[in-house]
Amino acid sequence: MNPARDPAPESAPLSGDSGGSGGSGDSGTGSAFGPLGFQLVLLRRMADHQPGLVEDALRELGVGKAEMREANRRWQAMLRAPGRRGAGPRYRSVLGPPEATGERRIGDLSCEASAWRLPLWPDLRFEVLAAPGGAVWNEWLVRAPGASGPELRTVEDLRPWSCTVDEVARAFAPARPLEGTAPTRWRLAFTAPDAAGERREYVVEFTWGLLQRFV
Repeated sequence: MNPARDPAPESAPLSGDSGGSGGSGDSGTGSAFGPLGFQLVLLRRMADHQPGLVEDALRELGVGKAEMREANRRWQAMLRAPGRRGAGPRYRSVLGPPEATGERRIGDLSCEASAWRLPLWPDLRFEVLAAPGGAVWNEWLVRAPGASGPELRTVEDLRPWSCTVDEVARAFAPARPLEGTAPTRWRLAFTAPDAAGERREYVVEFTWGLLQRFV
């Protein structure tokens, strides 16, 4: 599923899982590939539009650009490997048991939602939506249950990494989904006021569900 085509699916509360975020705290470049390596994969794609924020995140994680590139190389190799796992088992092998699972409704269809905590974004969760047969429909960052999202009233409130696809779609409805430039990217077109109250049309781009830039 392209989330830009349905940015705010109807959700049911997720039930807690005793497994927590799970996984090993590896560097992303050793023999194991755990939560740190996966965060570097997300950052590698975000670096195309927000290199400054990514550099800050790398310093917080205590790694450099070389480790980020190596983590991304290993992730791509996992995706292309013969006999590779499905997306659901792959995320469990990298991130451990999900923090929470539950059912999501998208129109008349239901799917399983699994959510993992990532240290870089404590107020967000990495969510995977899977069909009953296991096929993954969507993989993106969403606001964590109970976490306060930003107040999006004007276009000036739309700062990089501050909000998710569904938050922008709700704040400036009706938002119009546009095709992204890569499988992990989505765009929304909408009308919003600026600080002076003047309304204009805008297009913003997201990577892994997190706001990156105006287009």
